[in-house]
Amino acid sequence: MSNPSEAEQGLSTRTESVASFELQLTLLSRIQHALHSNPALVPLIVLILSVLVFGALLGTKFFSSFAMTLILQQVAIVGIVGAAQSLVILTAGIDLSVGAIMVLSSVVMGQFTFRLGLPPAIAVVCGLLVGTFIGFVNGWLIARIRLPPFIVTLGIWQIALATNFLYSGNETIRAQEIEANAPLLQFFGKSFTLGGAVFTYGVIFFIALVLLLAYVLKHTAWGRHVYAVGDDPEAAALSGVNTKRILISVYMLSGLICAFAGWVLIGRIGSVSPTSGQSANIESITAVVIGGISLFGGRGSILGMFFGALIVGVFSLGLRLLGADAQWTYLLIGALIIAAVAIDQWIRKVSA
Repeated sequence: MSNPSEAEQGLSTRTESVASFELQLTLLSRIQHALHSNPALVPLIVLILSVLVFGALLGTKFFSSFAMTLILQQVAIVGIVGAAQSLVILTAGIDLSVGAIMVLSSVVMGQFTFRLGLPPAIAVVCGLLVGTFIGFVNGWLIARIRLPPFIVTLGIWQIALATNFLYSGNETIRAQEIEANAPLLQFFGKSFTLGGAVFTYGVIFFIALVLLLAYVLKHTAWGRHVYAVGDDPEAAALSGVNTKRILISVYMLSGLICAFAGWVLIGRIGSVSPTSGQSANIESITAVVIGGISLFGGRGSILGMFFGALIVGVFSLGLRLLGADAQWTYLLIGALIIAAVAIDQWIRKVSA
């Protein structure tokens, strides 16, 4: 039998190369579609790897009930505000006022109790209503007047921040006063022990909020409309979705959630301080982006934001226990943000 010619050998090599390339392309495409269908998958993998790496480096110092619950306590407020930010970003918007709404709501709760003499329960309700009203103003200006979300929420951030300082007189209501006269304001700071782990009611509220929003977004018409508005508002309107009403409701719900974050903040720090929570805006966006929610709207999940917030908490605590400079946390989180946006762009490009 004659040996194959050089031409036949070359053809065979090229065929194998094409087959190998097609196999790689198919595998890449499958990974691609898996990430597109499950946006929370990437942050979950990063979270698991982070926990394993710090666990290997620190051992039982990191793998302890105290460390695990401490991470949850540290990220609870950022996670609650991140849930509010997630709803807005899913509609292809952004809310730069979330931190200011949180702090102003907490100040209203404290000042209405100690300056106006209202019962703490009424003061809390007033604080929640203030947060919801500010969210309504955001949504109305964006949906009805058609102003850009960035500009509107930037302006509301300045207004809410100024109102916060003007009304409070930059006065901090001390923890001892609250504990003695209005313990309800510190409700979310109270804790209980479960299996050797210490949980605060603020952490429980955070987890319950994430699970509730995850269900609502996935299994209700309102949730599907939120995704539709973020993905293509014109197509959503043509299909019968009241896009303006959806936008206003999203910003109102965001404001309400931020007001709850203000209540949790009082429990976390014990006092009512007009200067607290100043970095909540950036931290909430960080949790959302690392959590795989697309800044272009219409894709992502609240569970992804939950994992993103935990990633920040794991890095912060792990590096602190290792004795590393705090700047390393910012460096690594910054790298994760850029990587998350790059992955999102890659998923959108290949899946288009």
